[in-house]
Amino acid sequence: MSIGNTLVLGIGNRLLSDEGVGVHAVELLAREHPDLADITCVDGGTLSFTLAEAIATHDNLIVVDAARFGGPPGAVRCFEGGAMSVYLSGTRKSAHEVGLVDLLDIARLSDTLPRRLALVGVEPGELGWGERPSGPVSLALPGVVREVLLILGRWAGESDAPASGGA
Repeated sequence: MSIGNTLVLGIGNRLLSDEGVGVHAVELLAREHPDLADITCVDGGTLSFTLAEAIATHDNLIVVDAARFGGPPGAVRCFEGGAMSVYLSGTRKSAHEVGLVDLLDIARLSDTLPRRLALVGVEPGELGWGERPSGPVSLALPGVVREVLLILGRWAGESDAPASGGA
């Protein structure tokens, strides 16, 4: 059984070093895995309400972004489902979280929120001018791609699980 179509949305400003990690990670995913069925990789830049339509037309959403959670630069952490909501409702630690929350609220209000949600966050180190991520964040990019693939695999496993029904 298919998990449905999934939007992998990389957000960030590629001109601000580690701030652009989401965009760089999604580009790497698309380049290394061009044959992923039902997966749409999108460079969401610094977010725009025009992304609301893309979110609304997908069954699942994985967001990749720089996120402060207290780890060393380049640390990768996944927030799935309710954990993503809790993280986003906490103290704002990324310039994009407010815009992301707004986009998810639009989806909720229009009853188009994807059924599965995940945020893959990468702890930034450098946020100054620079077209490439810092060393630790660059080294983390393959791990970010692996995390996205693990999420997709987990979701596929959930879809393949037999439905539990009452007798």
